Amino acid sequence: PSLSKVGRSSLASAALLLHPRASSAEMMRGTKRKASAPASESVCMSSALQEFIDETNSAYEKVHRSFEEQFWGTKMALSDGTALADGKGPTKYSVSELTRTKMEMEAFLADSSKLKKTREFLTSPGELSPDQLKTLKIFERTFSCYIMESSIAREKREESMKLEGKLESARNTMKLGAHLKDGFQEMSSVGLRNKMRTAPDEVERKACYDGLRSIGPFVTQNGFVEVVKARNAMSKALGYVDYYDYKVSQAEGFNKARLFEILDTLEVGTREIMMRAREQLAEAKGAAALEPYNTAFLMAGDLTKRMDPYFPFEKSVEMWGRSFGKLGISYKDATMDLDLLDRKGKYSNGFCHWPQPAWRKPDGTWQAATTHFTSLADPSAVGSGHTALTTLMHEAGHAAHFANIQQSSPLFAQERAPTSVAYAELQSMFLDSLVGDAAWRARYARDRNGNPLPWELHAEDIESTHPYKVFALRAMLAVPYFEKALYELPDEEVTAARIASLADEIELNIQGGFSPRPLLSVPHLLSDEASCYYHGYVLAEMAVHQTREYFLDKSGYIVDNPIIGPTLEKAYWEPGNSAAFLDLVADLTGKPLSGEPWVKALSETVGSLKESEKKDYDTAVAKPHPAEEEGASNVDLKMRVRFVDGDAVIADTANTGGDFIQACGTFEKYIASRFPRKLAA
Repeated sequence: PSLSKVGRSSLASAALLLHPRASSAEMMRGTKRKASAPASESVCMSSALQEFIDETNSAYEKVHRSFEEQFWGTKMALSDGTALADGKGPTKYSVSELTRTKMEMEAFLADSSKLKKTREFLTSPGELSPDQLKTLKIFERTFSCYIMESSIAREKREESMKLEGKLESARNTMKLGAHLKDGFQEMSSVGLRNKMRTAPDEVERKACYDGLRSIGPFVTQNGFVEVVKARNAMSKALGYVDYYDYKVSQAEGFNKARLFEILDTLEVGTREIMMRAREQLAEAKGAAALEPYNTAFLMAGDLTKRMDPYFPFEKSVEMWGRSFGKLGISYKDATMDLDLLDRKGKYSNGFCHWPQPAWRKPDGTWQAATTHFTSLADPSAVGSGHTALTTLMHEAGHAAHFANIQQSSPLFAQERAPTSVAYAELQSMFLDSLVGDAAWRARYARDRNGNPLPWELHAEDIESTHPYKVFALRAMLAVPYFEKALYELPDEEVTAARIASLADEIELNIQGGFSPRPLLSVPHLLSDEASCYYHGYVLAEMAVHQTREYFLDKSGYIVDNPIIGPTLEKAYWEPGNSAAFLDLVADLTGKPLSGEPWVKALSETVGSLKESEKKDYDTAVAKPHPAEEEGASNVDLKMRVRFVDGDAVIADTANTGGDFIQACGTFEKYIASRFPRKLAA
């Protein structure tokens, strides 16, 4: 199956709905139509214009930073006064401060006087430099996303943010875990999913699944119902169909109806593949394999446990750095805090945010990014190394992208609307896809003695998982289809019971059975920033397969290909949100975005895939160990890195003379001392 002609034309139409990029000739034509102003007026306007741009950029940086400090502090459960990488930080971290700073930031973005002044300057495009015109255009697009002329919308927006704050606080302190043989064991949602994949005892796996299912009743009884109603009321007051329509229109530049035209082609095109895969799994492993708490474990058997030694968590940061370095990726003098370990009270999802966006100032000086990113690793758990490494590669991909945005305002380099969700996720998902490649594993998946993951294990992994890769696609699709249905419910039907039954209905319809990750356990649903966001992963994964296809056609390989970083930097990263996601993909690959490469990958036979992967593996494994190659001691990603664990600073390249590998060694020793039994295994 492949995307239909209708699907392809939908994508093309969607591209036209996004903001156009005016050519130099078009700008010149606009200039010729405009009568020249007197010189004195031009000088006066130029001075006032630049002052307005400078003040707006500076003020935005300030409110953005204040919010992001609180976002990091509350999500990481930091103690009051804990300083960030640059030595700065608030005296207090709290949900109330998070809410206050978020409202302050949004009030800045929703200031109608700024939009009015921006549009006044735009009436004289002939008097603007190209950078000024581009900057004013992003001001206009950004302010337009946040200004709410309806008093009801503003009231409901404020109400929803306060409700979200209370819900977040309750969720962060929820006693989550599973009732095991020795009693109740507290675990995060990530810990529960990991144990469900690896525990040989079905009773334990079922207990972990029940723990995940308990999140749904908890959130619906602690404010999620009211949040949904407030979000919808706000969106409808602004003239949108519902909250999902509002969110996708703001972020992607096309509406909900257009989005689901695209997603429907993928849903229809992979439904039959999913049904065949479920039948095949049941035939191979028995009907019990279709139970949500059994599927992942029975697909892999003990393979996860046998592969685990080749993904030692304490080595993950070194292997990430070496891999990205070989790809030619630079972080452009960024500063980065990495909080990678799971702990009680910490937000239960990996993310990457930027308290300081990267941008180029009017005098040409470079403002490097400050980045915060996190994963939830438990080095004592089987399989956690692979999961944490994949998350690390993903979030580091986000960090590389936003560190390389080179535009004339920080508003080009912030992750909220009008930045496309799909655009942001493409960068991270492309880079985390490497972890599954035979060539990457032959190079970087190594045990503590330096031995590479054997081909036989990788081949077994292909045999046990490739026929079922469609399950991941369908799980991704389930989230946007659930949120679509959720926000389409009549207000009177938005109840805890109806939300729970709707989640089950969507899982059964889209995934063919109950999901190993219950929909109501997905943290994205709860926060404004991440709600109605998951479609971005689907569109991004389409683009990942298309981008991989482009590089393979061009170079024949991806892993350790030094053109990858510079190509991504120029084609995808530098523009920031100044260009449309669909345009960027088409410009690089020479084709409009299509699901065909993804469906083609899902349809490839196990035999064919093993044959091509074996060639890549043999080529890669013949090379020296990454730490023994010429120049291996010098891994320079052009950034300062701090490895942190909550309040504690584990290692800092500022204290190692910029030596990344030395800082990784300090991190490795910290993990060894904190998790000694894991390293002795």
